[in-house]
Amino acid sequence: MTALFASDLHLEPGRPEITRQFLEFLAGPVPEAAALYLLGDIFEAWLGDDVPDPLGAEVANALSAVSARGTAVYVMQGNRDFLLGDGFCARAGATLLPDPVIVSHAGGRALVTHGDALCTADGAYQRLRSLVRDPRVQRAFLSLPAGARRALATEARAGSRAHLAEAGQYITDVEPSSVEAVLREAGVDVLLHGHTHRPGTHALAVDGRRCTRIVLGDWHAGGSYLRWDARGFELVTLPRG
Repeated sequence: MTALFASDLHLEPGRPEITRQFLEFLAGPVPEAAALYLLGDIFEAWLGDDVPDPLGAEVANALSAVSARGTAVYVMQGNRDFLLGDGFCARAGATLLPDPVIVSHAGGRALVTHGDALCTADGAYQRLRSLVRDPRVQRAFLSLPAGARRALATEARAGSRAHLAEAGQYITDVEPSSVEAVLREAGVDVLLHGHTHRPGTHALAVDGRRCTRIVLGDWHAGGSYLRWDARGFELVTLPRG
């Protein structure tokens, strides 16, 4: 049995080629898999499950069709779509996962996370992350009209771009000590995450244990997913025609 993992699609109306390729992915290799895990930043922005969103509805319908055919669908929030909730998942036939979570498959176990919580060298981002994940702040935001939410989200995205332009590459990558800490606490040897848009496989040692960190790629220039089956892990790149 195969499990597939994807992250950082950043779906938005202005990039229809990404949506088209993702829908092709759902119609292609996904129905043959036992499970599909989407590890956050599925959408470039998510204003709340209660805001009408044609793109969100299209994606939810496609995921629901996948689920109806027998592939279990799991969704994790990212830093762009941290307000994605049970309403969307109900429409998509998906299960909302906590972050992080241990996934068992093919006789193995892996710690799975979006990845932004591991970028602890970026203190400014971590303070912002704690703020927007505060249930009181989220309730206040969700009480606003859709237009006000949209304006705030646009402002936040502009601020994020400015911050990334100024931050060094090491700041926006995961912090090795944080990676070691979560693997130590989880007691597993494999970590899967996205967020950094730096796909690859990295070997490390934690308290003398050989461990592996696998980073999923984004979908900006082409599709990207991770296949996990009895043979192990394989990062797959999908060219965009």
